[in-house]
Amino acid sequence: MTARRLPKGIQIIEKDGKPAFAVLPYSDYLRLLEAAEDAADARFIKAFDASREERVPAEVVDRLLAGENPLRVWREYRRLTQDQLADKAGVSKPYLSQIETGERAGSAVLPRIAAALDLTVDELFVREEAPKYKTSKRGRGAASARSAGRNTARKAKRK
Repeated sequence: MTARRLPKGIQIIEKDGKPAFAVLPYSDYLRLLEAAEDAADARFIKAFDASREERVPAEVVDRLLAGENPLRVWREYRRLTQDQLADKAGVSKPYLSQIETGERAGSAVLPRIAAALDLTVDELFVREEAPKYKTSKRGRGAASARSAGRNTARKAKRK
């Protein structure tokens, strides 16, 4: 084995005539450890940048987790008006508005809306609730689902 010139303070311990361990000053060890961590970080960043995953700001995630309508949250994040999104998805603005407010489920057009927003339908998932039909118990004008909900909440508070 040819003798190698080693930096000062480094020792090689052999086992069965072959190098088995290297003993080096602690400061050198720390520098090597930091360099290895930096290289691992650089590989991770390169792989992350190469991925096609979209990065979503915390504000968008917070709004979705707070229960806001995903269609509205994503539309606003993409900086589209209802008119622009309706045109892009091939639906009418009133229909899109009704889906955003929860008045209509819009199941048939969700794939087109999702595609217009560059999302999957799962990312755009709007909870389907029972249809909010306008009803009239007393034969007078129809009460909207929202005002009916407020009236129910008021009655519950009185009890």
